[in-house]
Order: sequence, then C-alpha cells, then structure tokens
Amino acid sequence: MKLRGYLAALGVVVACLSVACAPGPRSNQTPTVNLEVVSWWTSGSEQQALNVLFDAYRAAHPGVTVTNGAVVGGGGSNAQVVLAQRLLSGNPPDVWQTFPGGALRAYVDQGQVADVSHLYGQSGLAAALPEVIRDGLTVDGRQYGVPTSSHRGNMLFYNIALLAKAGVAPPGPGYSLPTFLTDLEKLDRAGVTPLCLGAKDPFTTTALFENTLLSVVGADGWRRIAQDRFDWNSASVEDALLRFGQILDFADPRAAALTWDAATKKLAAGECAFETLNDSAFGELISAGAVDGKTFGEVPYPGTDGTYVAVVDTFVQARQAANARNTADFLAVLGAPDTQLAFSKAKGSVPIRTDVDVSSLTPYQRSAAAALRGGTVLWSIVHGEAMRPQFQQGFYDAVATYVRSRDAKTFRTTLTDALRRQAPPK
Repeated sequence: MKLRGYLAALGVVVACLSVACAPGPRSNQTPTVNLEVVSWWTSGSEQQALNVLFDAYRAAHPGVTVTNGAVVGGGGSNAQVVLAQRLLSGNPPDVWQTFPGGALRAYVDQGQVADVSHLYGQSGLAAALPEVIRDGLTVDGRQYGVPTSSHRGNMLFYNIALLAKAGVAPPGPGYSLPTFLTDLEKLDRAGVTPLCLGAKDPFTTTALFENTLLSVVGADGWRRIAQDRFDWNSASVEDALLRFGQILDFADPRAAALTWDAATKKLAAGECAFETLNDSAFGELISAGAVDGKTFGEVPYPGTDGTYVAVVDTFVQARQAANARNTADFLAVLGAPDTQLAFSKAKGSVPIRTDVDVSSLTPYQRSAAAALRGGTVLWSIVHGEAMRPQFQQGFYDAVATYVRSRDAKTFRTTLTDALRRQAPPK
C-alpha cells in the first residue's frame, strides 16, 4: 500500500473511533462452534506463529472451527481498514489484533471491546506481566486485551558478509549514530546497498525516524512525548530529522516497491547490509534460512542502548462477539505460558510473561527478554501505543512530508496542524 493510501486508511479508523460506531449484534453467550480471528500476520514467520495459536486453541477446543481472517498489509494498515468498515456496519470479528496504550484505549472509549479482566486471574497472568505492560492493557482499572508476546522496536540488523566486504566492523555496544553514518558511507563506496527498507509498508520508514528520534532525545524526551509535553520546535528534533534524512540517502533504491518482509529477505540473501525494524525481522530472517551470528547479527539501534521500545501484539474480544465463549477461551489459551513460549519461538519475539523460562530460546531472544524485564521500557509511537490515534496519524503525515521535502519546518507544521485539527473536543 502506498503511503497516501495508508494514511487515508488510518483516517478511516480514526473516524470510526472518533464517533460512535454502529452497534453490532448482541454477544452470543451460548455455546457455538465458530471463532473468527482478524490479524495482519501473513508473512512466512507470522503465519507460522499464528498457526501456533490456532493449534493450541484447537487442541483444547477441538469442536470449534477457527476462521483465519488475516488481512495482508505490513503493520496492519489494510487490516485496520477492514476492521473499521466492519465495526461501522455492526459486524465485528470475534477477536482482532491491536496494540496496548493509545490504540487499545480508543476501542475501549467507544465501547467496542469487552472487559477481559477475569482472564487475568487465570494462570497468574496479572502477576506475570511487567507493570508497564499491564498498565498499557488497563483502562480505569480493568484489562481489555491479552498480549501474545513482545517485539523490541529499536533494533538494527546487519549482514555479516557484506559488512566484512566493505571493511566495516560489526557494530557492538555503544554503537552511535555518527559511526552508523560512517559505516553506511563505507558500504556505499564498496558498491554495497547500505540500507534495506521496505517502504511499501509506510511503518518501516516511520519506524526508522522513530528510532532516530529516540537516539537523539533519549528516554526522558520520549516520556515527554508520551505525556504531550515535548517541544517539537526544539533543536533535538532538527538534529533527528537531519540524521534521518542522511540515513535515508543510503536506502535501497528499490525500497518503494518492497514490503517489510521482502526487504528483510534481501538482508538474508546478502543484497543489502543494514535494516532497522522491530525484531519481527529476526523471525523472518530465521524463516528465510539466515543464521544468527553467522550470516546476520543485531544490536540496539545506534544511541538507544538500555531502552526497549515495546511492540506488544495484543488480541481483544469484541464486546458484541457472535461467539463470545469461544473468544474468551481463545484469549485464555494465548495468555498461557506454554503458548507464549511456543509462539515466540516461531515469531522471533519474547514471551510477555516474566514467569516463562526463556532458556530454550535463541541467544538473541534471551537478551531481548532480559532487556524487557530489566531495561527502560518505552511505548512505540509508530504502532499507536504511546499516544492516541490522532497523534499517530499526524506523526505518519509529518514523516511522509519530510521524506518528500527534507524541510524540518514543514515537518513541524504538518505535525502540529494535524494535532490541532484532530484533537478531541474539550
């Protein structure tokens, strides 16, 4: 999906969430034999992980037919459009994928999702979640979604052979933005495509800016953004935009035609050297036959050591689900420790539960789990967790404007205008 199309799609979702969407049928609390699950997991590693959830549910509930309503579109752009249309028409799926924080709260505010707090008392889920994650799933003291696992958003992946070809040392702890830019230049001079980018999925370019912004403003600046106390006219924003533009100059010239997973496969195949993305890329690299530590490696995005940008895949139950009992059972299954571990093995993520033994996961995943459990956890703007949907759309708009214009003033104007237009009435 092109960038303009994505933003239009996001606008449909925001419009649905800004007014009372049409009510759906009454929840069916009687036993049924069906369950519909809508997600955006359609890449190779994502399909494998989704099947883990379905298989675990079918093993516990063999009499139920599960309909996989996955919609193609990286980052959920197309799925959100389909979902918004179904909510408006009063035909919600039983379960759908979203994110905690702002994205979840928007559904709660409009009465679209069910309170699932009772599930948090089962299998010790409430006590097993990191406090910041539990808070992101809680509105007015009640929980409204069950997480499957967590991805770390601020990651940088690299092809080991291509870095060696250009004489670039594999990045390690303390890797900085200036060094990253120097390495991109070396790769370019060596005839290597420096940066993989799946810009057909707009979240990838916006995530590149998100990580660059975090590297400049740090965790304290990020918290001010989440609290709506950040100065978008500050010199730090100018610096982040300058560096973002410099990095973009080294992107794959074919980026506009590539989805995120296609770009990741190019990294695995040795066709480009670096890629910044949440560690969904890790699962996709493994699925493509790449070997961590031998053909590829990874580090936190330059300048973001010690922080963990949480991208927490979460499923919610429609308040008026046609198959409410089956929906609750499905959420209970995906919140179970064994399911979370098996899911993470396929997805490249880490279990969100802190009581899951991660020793059977890869060394990278164990390090990611340690960062989630012991680091500074921040919410992603790109995935609608840190702020309300109106801000998320403004953020996408502003980044897209900067990509076209390379004008910091235009970026700030676009962002502040979008926020002013879309701010909820007082």
